[in-house]
Amino acid sequence: MKKIKNQDILSMKLMHYFICNKNYKPIIVNGVENEIWLENDNENYRIIRIVLNKIINKEQYELDLLKIDNILSQIKKKTLSISIKVFTFYLNMDEDVNIEEIESDDKYKYIRVYKEKDIYDNEDIKKYYSDIENNMTYEEKDTELFVKLVSDISDNNLKESEKSAKMFKNKNNNLLTFILIGINVIAFILMCIFSRQLILYISPTERVLKLFGAYKYDWVKSGDFFRLISSAFVHINMIHLLCNMYSLFVVGPTVDYFYGKFKFVLIYLYSAIVASLFVMIFEGANVIAAGASGAIFGLLGALLYFGYAYRGYIGNKMIGSVISVIIINLFIGFTYTRISNIAHIGGLIGGLAISYMLGAGVENKKSSRISGAIILALLTGFLVYMAFFR
Repeated sequence: MKKIKNQDILSMKLMHYFICNKNYKPIIVNGVENEIWLENDNENYRIIRIVLNKIINKEQYELDLLKIDNILSQIKKKTLSISIKVFTFYLNMDEDVNIEEIESDDKYKYIRVYKEKDIYDNEDIKKYYSDIENNMTYEEKDTELFVKLVSDISDNNLKESEKSAKMFKNKNNNLLTFILIGINVIAFILMCIFSRQLILYISPTERVLKLFGAYKYDWVKSGDFFRLISSAFVHINMIHLLCNMYSLFVVGPTVDYFYGKFKFVLIYLYSAIVASLFVMIFEGANVIAAGASGAIFGLLGALLYFGYAYRGYIGNKMIGSVISVIIINLFIGFTYTRISNIAHIGGLIGGLAISYMLGAGVENKKSSRISGAIILALLTGFLVYMAFFR
């Protein structure tokens, strides 16, 4: 039987540690050979890179750095990231290669590994991966160890596949959307009856809008805080209603599908509140606002967060699609003066913030929930202060 190289065993041990112990996931990098890229955006070093290529001189190293820059720029564009920290393990670099360590604001680190102890002695490894030595020590040796590592990684990948299957299994995710649409339609019909119009083509009077829960700065400031939510269920005319209900019909089931009904309701209502607070802060005292579009933009924000958080499962196409829809709708808002883009932007921010706290799918880490709760509390507190106390 052919003896397995020490380099191959070491690379497999590193993969095993980062995948099975630190929840990194392999990412496919086109045009790259003999190196492994792993990603976990919850860790200090988002990218772990294990390089098996032989590097015998400084020129090869500099070429490798250019390759990293190009690949990272693509990842940043696809994931909307400003900065990505990378840690590279060079497993096959000649000792006499005279290179200067190239670092930029601690964003890029590397280690030349000649023996396993080099890993454990590295200061960054000690700081961020202090358990690595314990988790890379095995009783098995050589072929037996290699088989064990491969088996463990395969089992981990199988579990991840099961999570993915659970996330995307068929669900009944239309009911809640239809209930929300029904509430909006019933409110509109009642408004038509009260306004004595068969179909509400023109804007109802201010008295009717106030009665049915529309937003106006003075009404909310006088104590009608319910209008921050109720205004999301009031529509000015038939066209306004149809446009928003169609958008809700398209977006709602997808959010329900990924987040579940309880989280869907929280995202919808919180986004509606943030949209109303944005109108209070930025659009003055004389504006009367109504409509579900702020809440719907919150649902788009939830989809944007999901697409980013779970791009390892579904790729980056979802992010691009959601961003395209957001940009188109904001453009329409800027070109049509009666549409409140301020409410749309507020709803979008609210949807992103609460989605970060709630999490989605099968992964919902406690640390992320705590960070999200802090962000949500700060955002809500700031908006309430700006709307009511400045």
